[in-house]
Amino acid sequence: MRRRAIALLCLMVPAVASATVFAQQSTTTPSTPGDPIASIIDAFRTHAVVGLGEGDHNNEQGHAFRLALLRDPRFANVVNDIVVEFGNAYYQDVIDRFVGGADVPSTELRRVWQNTTQLRPVWDVPIYEELFRAVRDLNASLPVDRRLRVLLGDPPIDWSRVTGFADVFAQMREVGDRDTYPAKLIQREVLATGRRALVIYGDQHLTRTPASLRPGCQPGSTIPCFPGSIVDQVERSSGTRAFTITTVTGADLRTMQSDVATWPIPSFARLGGTILGARSFRSFLPPGPLMIGADGRPQPEPPSVLRPIEDVYDAVLYVGPASTITYAHVSSDLCADASYVRMRRERMAMAPAPEQTAICEP
Repeated sequence: MRRRAIALLCLMVPAVASATVFAQQSTTTPSTPGDPIASIIDAFRTHAVVGLGEGDHNNEQGHAFRLALLRDPRFANVVNDIVVEFGNAYYQDVIDRFVGGADVPSTELRRVWQNTTQLRPVWDVPIYEELFRAVRDLNASLPVDRRLRVLLGDPPIDWSRVTGFADVFAQMREVGDRDTYPAKLIQREVLATGRRALVIYGDQHLTRTPASLRPGCQPGSTIPCFPGSIVDQVERSSGTRAFTITTVTGADLRTMQSDVATWPIPSFARLGGTILGARSFRSFLPPGPLMIGADGRPQPEPPSVLRPIEDVYDAVLYVGPASTITYAHVSSDLCADASYVRMRRERMAMAPAPEQTAICEP
């Protein structure tokens, strides 16, 4: 799932073709596991923005942890907002009403995650709706002034104006792309108002990458400089440092540090100055090509993935060996909805390089 998300990002952002070798840092300090909920709560005491990577989209272990975090009594005492990738900001009023306890018809509610910039059914699996419902349930138990907001981070696309994928890009040019729009949202709705936000996004949106390694930012480049990830843009525009956590689902940390096999699941570990932190960003990603171009061919890997992971994220969330990770699928009820299946097939066909991806499991 993560590879496909990166593939779509590659269609939007050209890769840097040059190669740069980063020396692996030499350290013998092992990463140490800690309680992930307590660690994240603690991070909010010194950071207004905490980014929690999802790992591979649709994984159930990361979802179970996010629900446990949300339901912990300490969470609502330090967090005001939850910014999510899996919701179209065009429907912000819908999700506001829903998490506030209003009756919202299911046909209206599901537009939030079905009508995003993503053509594939990545957000149509039940776990994303479950998180919205968990926030609604939590808010019902909280005083009005302590209720959580959910901020939809996907750019506000009006699908009534879309006849092809070019129309999706055209609307993003008006409001900002999938990193710029949420970065501005966080600056405006969270930081400028003195609030704190948990940002739940695909890990690639939470990376730190210096301008020298971003596509188009090199002297003499003929393409526009890529402004960077959500975190890059938030930190640059606000001067506020975020705390970022990558959820590892496509690599086996036990091969990088042997005692990870004894860690509780889930576990949290800081990366700076540790054995895990010295490993390359690439070693934390799934095997195989990371980026696929519009022609369907693998693209050169950007030099940014060769950096030590501690330069990219602050901490890691370990949810178990890659072999134990399981994934949610589109429900049988939704698969039986002919209008839904038709809509999703029509949108997938809009992709510049359409994938032969099954909407429903056989």
